[in-house]
Amino acid sequence: MSTEAAALALGRTFHKALVSADWDGIRALLHDDATWTLPGDNAISGTAEGADAVVERAQLIASYGVHFELLNLLVSRENMALSLHNTARREDAVLDEHLATVCRLRDGRIASVETYLSDVPGMNAFFV
Repeated sequence: MSTEAAALALGRTFHKALVSADWDGIRALLHDDATWTLPGDNAISGTAEGADAVVERAQLIASYGVHFELLNLLVSRENMALSLHNTARREDAVLDEHLATVCRLRDGRIASVETYLSDVPGMNAFFV
């Protein structure tokens, strides 16, 4: 399998695990020292350090009822990114954002994740 094909497969597996709440599946995709950085100033912002913290971050985001619509999987020479449209609603807030979740890969697994958002103020208002 080519490097690009492997990265695409990893991205598909990551997204499938995320939408199905397969936390063990996500954990298996991560290096022990993986990190996940999100912008903003809210309950999910900052950097989660270590694979278990990354999984906890995914669980926290999912606990808000977020729908993770995959728009595109993108690859570079060594890494991959998921282009997503995330939505959720509760009585007092609506989440409707586009984002790129960039995954840096090492030895076929995720070493770090950095998320780029279209609406940081909206994310701050939603994830209080």
